[in-house]
Amino acid sequence: MGWDLSAAQFAALAVAALLVGFSKTAVSGANTISLAVFAAVLPARASTGVLLPILIAGDVLAVLTYRRHAHWPTLWRLFPAVAGGVVAGTVFLMWADDAVMRTSIGAILLLMAGVTIARRRRSPARPDQEGAVGSRGSRLKAPSYGILGGFTTMVANAGGPVMSMYLLSAGFRKLGFLGTSAWFFLIVNTSKVPFSVSLGLIDARSLLLDAALVLFVVPGAILGKYTVHHINQRLFEQLVIGATVLGGLQLLLR
Repeated sequence: MGWDLSAAQFAALAVAALLVGFSKTAVSGANTISLAVFAAVLPARASTGVLLPILIAGDVLAVLTYRRHAHWPTLWRLFPAVAGGVVAGTVFLMWADDAVMRTSIGAILLLMAGVTIARRRRSPARPDQEGAVGSRGSRLKAPSYGILGGFTTMVANAGGPVMSMYLLSAGFRKLGFLGTSAWFFLIVNTSKVPFSVSLGLIDARSLLLDAALVLFVVPGAILGKYTVHHINQRLFEQLVIGATVLGGLQLLLR
C-alpha cells in the first residue's frame, strides 16, 4: 500500500477509521483520537492526506443521517472566516516539513484539549437549549472560531473541537448540533481536497490505503447512529480529552 505497515499498525488505523464514522454520527470531535493514531502510525505530514478522504466518507454518512437538522444561517456566518483559515493553513503547509507537522499536530491537540477543559469548567453540564442559536454573541464569535477552525482543519484535520465549542456555545440541541456539524465538515473537507492534492498530501499511494480503510467508517457510523441517544456524554468527553492529551504528548515527545 506504499507504507510498510505491520498488522498491528493497520489494525490501529482501521479502529481509528471506525471511530471517525462513530464520531460523525454520535460525538463530534471525538475523531481527534483518530488524528493522533494516524499521525503516530504514518509520517505526520502524510497522515493528514490519508485521513481526509476517510473524514469525507464519514461526513457523507452524517449528512445522510442528519441532513434535515442543519441550521444554515450559522453555516453561512462561518464559511467566509473558515475560507481565510484554510488559506492560512495551506500557506503554512507549503513550508512545514514532517517534524514541524508532527510538533504542530501535537500542539494543536493539546491546545484543543485545554480549551475544551476550560469550556467545560465555565459551562458545566446543562440541559440542551435552543435559545442561543443565532444570538448576537454567537455571531460575534463566528469570525474567530471560523479562522481557527479553518486553520486547524487544513493543517491537522483538527477543526472538530473548535466547531464543537462554537456550536455548543451557540446553544444547539443534539440533533441540530450534529446536522449543522455534518454539513459544515462535508463542505469544508471537500473544499480542502484541491489544496491537499496540490501539496502532494493526497496521491495514488494515500488513496490506495484509503480504499482499504474506508470500509471501516460505515460500521462506525451505524454504531454511532444507534447509540447517540444512549451515550454517557460526560464520561465519553473525559475519555476523548484524555486520549487527545496522550496523543498530543506522544507526538511532541516522539
